[in-house]
Amino acid sequence: MLLAGGFRPGDQLPSVRQLAVDLGVHHNTVAGAYRQVAEEGWLELRRGRGATVIERPAPAPTPRAATEFRKRLEELVVKALSDGVPPGTAGRELRALGTKLVEGEKR
Repeated sequence: MLLAGGFRPGDQLPSVRQLAVDLGVHHNTVAGAYRQVAEEGWLELRRGRGATVIERPAPAPTPRAATEFRKRLEELVVKALSDGVPPGTAGRELRALGTKLVEGEKR
């Protein structure tokens, strides 16, 4: 949800305990997930104040990332075609997803 624009910089996330109750998991599971996401540079954690989404600059594109993306996308399309998804659907869905993500960034 962070990548898709579901949360914006400055947004406050639910408390560890509240999210654990909502998800039906142990609070240590949520605390660990919050710590990991904070280590990846998405959240600021403050004792007594919770987790806040922070601004994260987009990483610089690399040739390796583009190659890996292309490879994974090709595998996904091949799988979809083998599952009976019509050939034109992949392109339409990818364009729609790209539009949705770009519009989410503008909000």
